[in-house]
Amino acid sequence: MPQTGPVIIASNHLSFSDSIFMPLVVPRKVTFLAKSEYFTSPGIKGFAKKMTFIALGQVPVDRSGGRRSEAALLTGLDLLASGACIGIYPEGTRSPDGKLYKGRTGIARLAIESGAAIVPIAMFNTAEIQPTGQVVPKVRRVEMIFGEPLYFQGDTSDLKYLRQITDEIMEKIQSLSGQEYVDMYASEAKTILISKRREEAKEKKHEED
Repeated sequence: MPQTGPVIIASNHLSFSDSIFMPLVVPRKVTFLAKSEYFTSPGIKGFAKKMTFIALGQVPVDRSGGRRSEAALLTGLDLLASGACIGIYPEGTRSPDGKLYKGRTGIARLAIESGAAIVPIAMFNTAEIQPTGQVVPKVRRVEMIFGEPLYFQGDTSDLKYLRQITDEIMEKIQSLSGQEYVDMYASEAKTILISKRREEAKEKKHEED
């Protein structure tokens, strides 16, 4: 882990608790670019969630696409320009089934335009510690493997090149984690999984009727 200068930590994403355990072993403050929805939930529960994310060093960004995603990238570049260490989950969201999914190319742009080192990380067991929807984590050993820093240069307007770099980063994470890789965005996989579960529930209800 580079001790100074801009750094991007690129990790697989299995659980909310990834953002809790990983910074505990990194010898620098880690700032995460988190979905703005985490900071805007209503009520006491929403306020508690907001304060939790702030305490974890997370910065709200709108990643819904278009100009808003561009603004999120600019936020990341501002942080890196100040020499910060930021954490990014290239998959964009948690894996719905423990597999490793296709990375979003924003990380490639950040790396090239900032000159930051990318440190790939593989997280293990966090999905078992805190599955999606579970508030209180289970007590279990967490394992992490850190890869060697990666550096990239090139033309950020070349979309094919950005995809190539992103795939290289994901391949490195996959080699560290041993996860099965799926050439599909995790968000798409979640949509398919939800649709499948709905169909199964309809079929079950139809059989019961």
